[in-house]
Amino acid sequence: MRRKVIAGNWKMNMSPNDVALFMNEFKKGGSEYVAEEIKKAIADESRTATITGFWDIETPIRIPSDMTIVMENCHLRVARGVYSNIFVNENFNTELGRSLAGANKNITIKGRGFAILDGNEEYNGLSERTQNKNGLPPIWYNNLLNFGNVDGFYISGIQVRNQGWWALTFWGCRNGYIGNIDFCANDTRIDEEGKIHRGLIFSKYEQTLVKNADGIDLRCGCNNILIENITGFNEDDTVALTAIYGKYEEKFCCAELPTDISNITIKNIRAASYCSIVRLLNQGGTKLHDILIDGIVDMCESSPHLDYGCNVVKIGDLHPYGKGHATDDETYNITIRNVYAAGINAIKLAGGMKNLQISGVECKKGTKMFQDDRGKEQTDNGTVYTKDKKW
Repeated sequence: MRRKVIAGNWKMNMSPNDVALFMNEFKKGGSEYVAEEIKKAIADESRTATITGFWDIETPIRIPSDMTIVMENCHLRVARGVYSNIFVNENFNTELGRSLAGANKNITIKGRGFAILDGNEEYNGLSERTQNKNGLPPIWYNNLLNFGNVDGFYISGIQVRNQGWWALTFWGCRNGYIGNIDFCANDTRIDEEGKIHRGLIFSKYEQTLVKNADGIDLRCGCNNILIENITGFNEDDTVALTAIYGKYEEKFCCAELPTDISNITIKNIRAASYCSIVRLLNQGGTKLHDILIDGIVDMCESSPHLDYGCNVVKIGDLHPYGKGHATDDETYNITIRNVYAAGINAIKLAGGMKNLQISGVECKKGTKMFQDDRGKEQTDNGTVYTKDKKW
């Protein structure tokens, strides 16, 4: 809640976080500060680094194995005009990091008091369309957290703000926990006259400033992960499980492990999302299976950030993202239960799948319970047609 500011005594009526934002009291050198605290934690053998304060981040902070980062009343913000992750594991984006021997293990990031990862409200302009042009880096530089080939991780008690693309992203990671995370993505839109507005309108997607700003993304090879107690607003998907093997998977995942996404539990999600609150997608021969989705509440009715969203749970897609849609033998053992929907659809399905169980779905008046597009396909030019046989 925003506190009222009283002239002459404004600091007494604002939280420490509000004061820092109001006064722009972020210190430079945040990456160096946290790296130094990690070195101290290794030297004293505690393997726990507690970080505090308001810091600008200009380069990724690399976290080694068997390390705990405690963010205690701490706000880490990507510096203005900078393209950088905030946290990565030590071997992320290295040749060693693509091997079993190079897996980082047992990494914890947890918050006490306020603990904020912030992509900066002043958007840096790096997008899927502008990446790798005019000197700009690849889009994944805008992820706030990038973990690749991590075995054992725990992320909890974090507030995530203003992600420039996918906020918390995991490539080939396993045996992990992601919980008690609150999101608030950038909700800026710019109309035809160049006027800036806050709050997204579903029918005017082209006005959205920061696109594809997911919350949590599990990519190929992720398995045995619990995601729970997630709240807030994300521009695109809140939780996305995407098994499509592409150039980034080739770069960040372990080459010696399967590409399946499997054994994932997603529960107690109360969020508003423009696209889907929970998104499952696999194409091109990769598998996605043994997924439990339980207790997903669409909060778009009360969100100030958008008028309404599209789906609560979406599995598959008409659009061909990979080389061939999923078959029944590639998407299976999916359980969805206890869903409340207030946008366009509660559940949307496309592609092949088997052993799908759905129960306990409730909808606001006017919301469609099921949009079943299985047996349909979309061409590259957007034409949708019905296939002669099921996938």
